[in-house]
Amino acid sequence: MKFKTNTSPFFGSNSNVSKVMLQVLLALIPGTLVMIYLYGWGVLINIVLAVIFAIVLEALALIIRKRPVLPFLYDLSAIVTAWLLALALPPLIPWWILLVGIFFAIIIAKHLYGGLGYNPFNPAMIGFAVLIVSFPFELSQWIQNGQLGSTLPSLMESLNMVFNSAATPNWDAITMATPLDEVKTGLRAGTAYAETAQQKQFSLTSWIYISSAFAIGGVWLLYKKIIHWQIPVSMIGTLAIFSSGMYIYSPETFASPLLHVFGGATILGAFFIATDPVSASTTPIGKLIYGASIGFFIYIIRVWGNYPDSIAFAVLIMNMAVPLIDYYTQPRVYGHKSSFASSKETEDKKS
Repeated sequence: MKFKTNTSPFFGSNSNVSKVMLQVLLALIPGTLVMIYLYGWGVLINIVLAVIFAIVLEALALIIRKRPVLPFLYDLSAIVTAWLLALALPPLIPWWILLVGIFFAIIIAKHLYGGLGYNPFNPAMIGFAVLIVSFPFELSQWIQNGQLGSTLPSLMESLNMVFNSAATPNWDAITMATPLDEVKTGLRAGTAYAETAQQKQFSLTSWIYISSAFAIGGVWLLYKKIIHWQIPVSMIGTLAIFSSGMYIYSPETFASPLLHVFGGATILGAFFIATDPVSASTTPIGKLIYGASIGFFIYIIRVWGNYPDSIAFAVLIMNMAVPLIDYYTQPRVYGHKSSFASSKETEDKKS
């Protein structure tokens, strides 16, 4: 008599995955609403298009793989991936660039590895990394937010810009760099951080509002025990410690910790991206190492790398290290030695 056996990883029923993903989507709402208020319809258009593209590509991949479509669509994982990628991209980005990012996130990073539970890399960050490397100019064109007194495009104007970018005669007149990009450009040009921060177009306050709203959602996920505290705390804490130390050492040539923690996607990354249950570390100590390492790489890449924000690259680097981290940080099972101790004892016997 044959018994049906399944291979790891084990996720439980689809309904459980759906509930987790639904909680994540609900936690994203406060930050999303603040972004829509500050940056207009483009944010909402990004999300709607990304979700549509993700559902279509997810269904297509499942059909090709001869898997049931509806159960996997109902787990909401594709929608979460699309939503996160959409939030990371500038509003009013051309629709086809968004499609390219979703394609790499859903097809390449997820289904080519076997689907949900088998992907070693965070799908949304794979999509973003491909886009930032391939289209660096387009991904730097953030629309001027309403807090700076700019008139945001209407819904029809926004749709026209997304589907016909040639309809916008002068992008420079309505776009601006993010605070991280402004500071990085200024420091490389020899402008002191304080001088850049005093410029009118420096919009750190807007990003503080956005980050605070995402933090509210993240704390709610902690309260609901959807995520654990180790990764966000160690990631934000490490980034704050390094940036504070360098800022104290040379405040003219290094940005303040306030900018590094609130000026980019740090809070979004700490609570919603780095905590991905599939690609992140799973052991208690491993989560601390994983989160702290992401915070370290974020600072290194931001300060000395070529990209102003580096959440995607830092997360992907540490995704590669997760198997090693989990192997050496497994909690000791009662009555058994840890894998690290066992391997060390074996090496000692051989020597």
